[in-house]
Amino acid sequence: MKIIQNFNTTENRKLLREYLYIDFTKNRGLDSSTAKERVKQLIIKHDNNLFGQNSLAYSLGKRSLSFFCQYFLQDFFIPKENNVVRPLAPVHYEVWKQLEDIFIHHKHDKQEFILPRGCAKTTIIDMALSCYLHCYRLSTFTIVLANRELDAVNFVDQTKQALKTPHLVHTFGNLVNPRKRTVNKLELELDNNTKIQAYSSGSSVRGAGYISPKGIYRPMVYIADDYIAESDILTDDSKHKKYQKWLKEVEEGGDEAVYRNGKLIKPATKFLVLGTPLAQGDFIDSISKNPEYKVFHRSVVDFDIDKYFEQHKYWQEFRNILFDDKREDAKEDAKEYYIANKEQMEFQTIWEKYDCYKLALKYFGKRLAFMQELMCSVENIGDKWFKSNITKPSSEIEENTFTKTMLTIDTAGVKNKNKARSDYFAFVVGSQADNGFKYIRKGQLRKFNEFDQYIKHVIDLLKEFEDITHVFIEKNTYNGLDVERIETEILKHESLVKRGITFINEMQRKNKDEKISTIVSDVDNGRIIFCEQGVEKSALDQLMDFSGQQFTLHDDFADCLAEFANRIEEIQVKKEIKSIPRGWLF
Repeated sequence: MKIIQNFNTTENRKLLREYLYIDFTKNRGLDSSTAKERVKQLIIKHDNNLFGQNSLAYSLGKRSLSFFCQYFLQDFFIPKENNVVRPLAPVHYEVWKQLEDIFIHHKHDKQEFILPRGCAKTTIIDMALSCYLHCYRLSTFTIVLANRELDAVNFVDQTKQALKTPHLVHTFGNLVNPRKRTVNKLELELDNNTKIQAYSSGSSVRGAGYISPKGIYRPMVYIADDYIAESDILTDDSKHKKYQKWLKEVEEGGDEAVYRNGKLIKPATKFLVLGTPLAQGDFIDSISKNPEYKVFHRSVVDFDIDKYFEQHKYWQEFRNILFDDKREDAKEDAKEYYIANKEQMEFQTIWEKYDCYKLALKYFGKRLAFMQELMCSVENIGDKWFKSNITKPSSEIEENTFTKTMLTIDTAGVKNKNKARSDYFAFVVGSQADNGFKYIRKGQLRKFNEFDQYIKHVIDLLKEFEDITHVFIEKNTYNGLDVERIETEILKHESLVKRGITFINEMQRKNKDEKISTIVSDVDNGRIIFCEQGVEKSALDQLMDFSGQQFTLHDDFADCLAEFANRIEEIQVKKEIKSIPRGWLF
């Protein structure tokens, strides 16, 4: 037995009245009392078909994307007892208003949306807009561009499911018909002779077209959603290449508007770019500076987050607790402090989804990532990355119980003619303690005239720190020759031979900025602590001067420190099994 769903509910009628009133007052300029009367008359006139085919809801939805989303796609946007949908935030209505200006009022043709991670931009823009455009046949052919193929596949799947929702099918019919139309993981051809197609960034859209029963159509809408990856920002050339591909391949696939006797017959191709900037000069940043694009830019909060946290006594105490290496569970203690002082520590965010406690953890833990992903800001890239550091006396550091210790070496050439500009050898002897903190017990920068001087220096460090179990040496400079020489020298020292030291010798191809960014917050907040006597001032100064690889002359110590901090997490040290008295077993 087929279940007939009731669409003419109290909630739906209320929503219909609200948006009819908005349409009459804001779009048609009627006063409040006149608008209310017109709404009443329309509801009475169309009472027998408020939500069906060619209904009042159908007509209103074409004039209001916001109404279309909240009625036809209400299972995605309206909280109900049978779903876990969050209430919409003002930013979502603002986005829909921008889209209405583009696709209904045709005020402009190119738009960029810069929004924080987790703001549901794919759902409120890609999916919702695609459904709207194709239900009303405002776009015959839409192309959505994603970074990864998986993202493109997920978009098509989400849009396909949305087009099957009962409120939409009741009014527009069953548009998804795999038996008669092309429907696969990247293509969604609909029964009204329109098509949505998704591409990954590695694919070419040059010459893309849709052959329908009514003719051949070029794309009418392009949507690029998180179109860039980390690989697209590694160099200035990679940034430029991505932007130029958009200008030469994507934008060239569009058409100009067609007017007859001053009337718009065919709108121009629309271009939407959605994302979060990753670096200055990247694709998102470049589009924002393109005068042809209108930019909608929102951050997770609308105030200076650095100033807020720095001047807030409760959040500063929270930070002190979080990075207190003497506490057994600093994170849990910080959470309890937040719960106890929640009223004084809560702040307004762009959407209720963003929890103040979790935002603070990310800010204090990974500030650079926070600024990029949530504040959507790359303005400070080029400034000094490290704001502060914690140093402690050797006597206090050595009181800790170290679980593993390693020596990390960033190599350089010897006999360099230009000593001032040549790279340094960087040495880090660091340990991880049972409290989870990392301690830099020795930090050095050196320039050697002879290869043997470098080898001898390594042997001396291994002798000085008897708990070193692992040595990491990047392979780029000497291609393993230095490791062979060090191992040969170790054979001459019985005490070193007995320790069975493990050497890790690998080529380094990872982007330095990406690697060093992982330790910024740990240094600033004291999860990496430096020995006052063991870490040389020149090494620490070089670290604090780091402003990104492009803006820094010497990054040797920062790179070496990052290798230590990341590698120490990966190494495993065998624990010594101690014997117990036989009598304890009985």
